[in-house]
Amino acid sequence: MNLEPSISAPPATSVAAVVLSAADFRVIAGILHEEARIHLSEAKINLVQSRLARRLRERRLDSFAAYLRLVREDGDERSRMIDALTTNHTHFFREKHHFDDLRSHVLPRLQARAEAGQPVRLWSAGSSSGEEIYSMAMTLAGTGAGDARWLGRDVRLLATDLSPSMVEAVAAARYPAIGADHIPLPYRAAWLQADGAEIVVDPALRALITARTLNLFAPWPFRGQFDVIFCRNVMIYFEADARAELEARLIAQLRPGGTLYIGHSERLSPATAASVLSSGQTIYRKPEHG
Repeated sequence: MNLEPSISAPPATSVAAVVLSAADFRVIAGILHEEARIHLSEAKINLVQSRLARRLRERRLDSFAAYLRLVREDGDERSRMIDALTTNHTHFFREKHHFDDLRSHVLPRLQARAEAGQPVRLWSAGSSSGEEIYSMAMTLAGTGAGDARWLGRDVRLLATDLSPSMVEAVAAARYPAIGADHIPLPYRAAWLQADGAEIVVDPALRALITARTLNLFAPWPFRGQFDVIFCRNVMIYFEADARAELEARLIAQLRPGGTLYIGHSERLSPATAASVLSSGQTIYRKPEHG
């Protein structure tokens, strides 16, 4: 554990008054690009200032220059800074047509693989707080134990995110009850329990899911390929060369015949688009052969 800096705490109002200079913003943007390939335009300077103000308060610092000195020396604080700057906005069954496709067109193929004794693997890449991976799991599990029986075979779902706090949220599987409004009622009844102002995902679904911290531009530890990859509203934060690199790696990680889902405002680069089959709005299948 790193010790707090040995300086006096600034007055409570001082951090709020600290302004992030353009020079310090460029340093922060450079670190984020180096660590995660995320591009921050200067239009985000106020957002960065507001998100890091809490870190300055908690570390009892009175300037962004002092905070950056700490970030250079303290790897844990560097990770916390990146965590604070990672955008995490999601909800259950976001972009509903993807889950309709998963249920109607992909699920029968996955069930056939499982019944043939083959592994079934799904990945939420950039999973945020987990609403996406649990929406995937509910789609596979259907509306009750009978529909979900096939999941007792070799079926696993992986959720990864750059942010450790988001990975912890996936593992906790607890969400504000208001978030249930996006969940179809039959799934809600089958797989969620109310707990005060929160909803809790059924342990049977949680047991299917592994949550891990992963930088999408670091080496991937996977031993096999995936049948389904959701990587949605993640690539919009990268520049063109980084997007093309990630797209190629995602397609390589899909089994032949596998499906990639990307965000509604995202488009594959021409080279990647030529290697897959378009199967609906931001839905792509990897060819079975070739």
